[in-house]
Amino acid sequence: MSADQPSYESLGSFYLGKSFNLDSNRREEELVLYDSKDLVTHAVIVGMTGSGKTGLGVGLLEEAAIDRIPALIIDPKGDLSNLLLNFPELRPEDFLPWIHADDAQREQMTVEDYAAMQASRWREGLADWDQTPERISRLGDAVEFNVYTPGSDAGLPISILSSFAAPPPSVVENADLLRDRVTTTANSLLGLLGINADPLRSREHILITRLLDESWRSGKDLDLGQLIQQVQQPPFQQVGVMDLESFFPPKDRFELAMALNNLLAAPSFAAWLKGQPLNVDQLLYSPSGKPRHSIFSIAHLSESERMFFVSLLLNETLGWMRSRSGTNSLRALLYIDEIFGYMPPVAEPPSKKPLLTLLKQARAFGLGVVLSTQNPVDLDYKGLSNAGTWFLGRLQTERDKDRVLDGLEGATTESGEAFDRSTAAEILSNVGKRVFLMHNVHDSAPEVFQTRWALSYLAGPMTRNQIRSLMKSKQETAEKVEPSSAGTTDKTPPDRPTNPIEHASGRSAASPHAPVVPRNVESFFLPSDEPNHDTFHYSPQILAFIKVHFVDTRRGLAADDEYQWSLQVPVNAVHPDWDTASVLQMNRTDLRQAPLSPCTFEPLPNLLSKSSTFSECKKSLRDFLYRQQRYDLFKCATLKEYSRPGESERDFRIRLTDLAREARDGRVDKLRHKYASRLQTAEDRINRAEEAIEREASQAKEANMRSMISLGSNLLSAMLGKKKFSSTNIGRASRTAQGFGRASKQAEDVRRAERKAEEYRNRLADLEADFRAEAAEIREQMDPLKLELETIQLKPRKSDIDIRLFAIVWIPTPKPGN
Repeated sequence: MSADQPSYESLGSFYLGKSFNLDSNRREEELVLYDSKDLVTHAVIVGMTGSGKTGLGVGLLEEAAIDRIPALIIDPKGDLSNLLLNFPELRPEDFLPWIHADDAQREQMTVEDYAAMQASRWREGLADWDQTPERISRLGDAVEFNVYTPGSDAGLPISILSSFAAPPPSVVENADLLRDRVTTTANSLLGLLGINADPLRSREHILITRLLDESWRSGKDLDLGQLIQQVQQPPFQQVGVMDLESFFPPKDRFELAMALNNLLAAPSFAAWLKGQPLNVDQLLYSPSGKPRHSIFSIAHLSESERMFFVSLLLNETLGWMRSRSGTNSLRALLYIDEIFGYMPPVAEPPSKKPLLTLLKQARAFGLGVVLSTQNPVDLDYKGLSNAGTWFLGRLQTERDKDRVLDGLEGATTESGEAFDRSTAAEILSNVGKRVFLMHNVHDSAPEVFQTRWALSYLAGPMTRNQIRSLMKSKQETAEKVEPSSAGTTDKTPPDRPTNPIEHASGRSAASPHAPVVPRNVESFFLPSDEPNHDTFHYSPQILAFIKVHFVDTRRGLAADDEYQWSLQVPVNAVHPDWDTASVLQMNRTDLRQAPLSPCTFEPLPNLLSKSSTFSECKKSLRDFLYRQQRYDLFKCATLKEYSRPGESERDFRIRLTDLAREARDGRVDKLRHKYASRLQTAEDRINRAEEAIEREASQAKEANMRSMISLGSNLLSAMLGKKKFSSTNIGRASRTAQGFGRASKQAEDVRRAERKAEEYRNRLADLEADFRAEAAEIREQMDPLKLELETIQLKPRKSDIDIRLFAIVWIPTPKPGN
């Protein structure tokens, strides 16, 4: 954190707002900062329309974005697309396209004047909350915002085809997760067809779940077309103890297949099948590894379509989550802006089971779930018992308040904390707009606060035309399908050709007969990409299938890699030039034992015509691999971490982001523990010093009062005529003087106690400053964007070079003139 940045601007700390005093109905200046780690135990936002619930959600997501935490955001109402309305310069013309004419008319203003007013309002609002326009720039630079519109081309299209692909092994190997995913997918699909299927009674449900289960267990993907075919001709003949024909006759299966086919053939459904795949890793991170906030605007969908898409997305999120390693820090967010209908207390819609699973298990993987609603009656509060933070705003009715308090009481009891229901009820009766009660199990007591001013312009729910305008430039430049995140690392030189035919040298005289291959040398024929030509010409090359084990024993690193190379050898070459080898994208099973016919052949080069020289070629390959081939890994010195074999730089940086956040949180916790006793000691000293001040002040006041009384008594005696000073009068005057002396001494004691208290306060302030500085230094060191990578190379040992196949391969090309 730089010196010119406000105190709240530190990684891992979310600036939500400021404390609010309900008694005086005023905002106080104490910042309300929320530890991002607390979101790992999930959060619930409840508030009626107009309570400021959307503003709180936007603020929470803005803070996550500034902290570079990616998010999946389900937006049923269209409000959260406002996150893209970031105007650092706060110019009226920036606001103008998003102004509603009705709003301007109600204010009796032109649209242009209303835009200018909104720009001025936003500038003043940010300043009032100690935020600068520069913070808007930071927000826009930290993450990539995208709006997806499933089933529509208004925003970025999203394809659901991958949702029928086999889930990752971590899901397939877990019987409960696989069963839940199969059931949810079947429920979602049948719900889209208007079939309310009972998992135990519906033939349609049983058939589709059986098809999905068998395909996924064998690692086979499905798409809707294949599913339709398998509905008509299932790959099994028995269901339970009954034969297939009795259980689900062909005529009835045909009707189900027709319903699915009608869905697939409908023009309106085409939009579901194009665009970026529903791949959570790609939705959370760009190809370069930059975090993304992916907003799924579903306001335009029917109820069944919403349920279909949300259920698929939740399933994909579960699969992604299970493929991650465990962490205690916040890795990503899942935010649902209106949970109504997706997790009801009694019914079992397709979305409920995966959502409950996420609430129970996601914390172990660093995935925070934030659920927001204005309908507290329609929530399964037993499921929400896993939520560690509740944000409660103004509610519509006493019934809503009682329902929320019931849920909060149950969640608090589940966490083992005490809950003061009467106090919470009183607070909820008094909160106003943008004021929330935050009950966080990680804090010592609930807190009432007012939400800060949003960085994004809150223009209200966006229409499809507005989303289309917002995403137009991205639609024009976005690739249809992004690169896979698997991240295979190409270990071949970048200039090595991948087409062996393009690398061939000039041909010699062709012969219709294949040359004789040396004894003990294998030969194969490559298939042709153009098999319909009349005549083919074969040229010989060296074929090598290789596996190399790379190792760095000092660092304890190892990796394996496999290569398929072919090498064109000039006719009179003395040595093979392995630098010019080409990469073959093929498997051994692709090789043929016989040529295409008719064909002609080039003669064998000298190096390939004898067993001895061919063996020398193999030896030279081994030497080349030992001397030249290296396996590149990335190293992050700050975290003492190395990339894994096959892990791309993108995926390594994403993993480093998680590790850096976890390391940062751990080190800050240790630092907090280190300073805790010292801070407590300083606070205790301040308390004792303040008690001393009160005590000394009381004594000084008492001494001063006695002296004044004594002085008054002497004056009174003088006024009554006792003019002669007796020894008694002299003694009384002396005691009066002594009393003033003691009062003066007591006053000095008060000043001394005040100086000591001030000294202790300064020490406490210094300690707090030291803590903040060290914490800021840790956060700076652990900033993922500032982590530098270096490339290290693993070398092979000769004994670890396995040339699995070394043969002659005949490369076919259509004969010139044909």
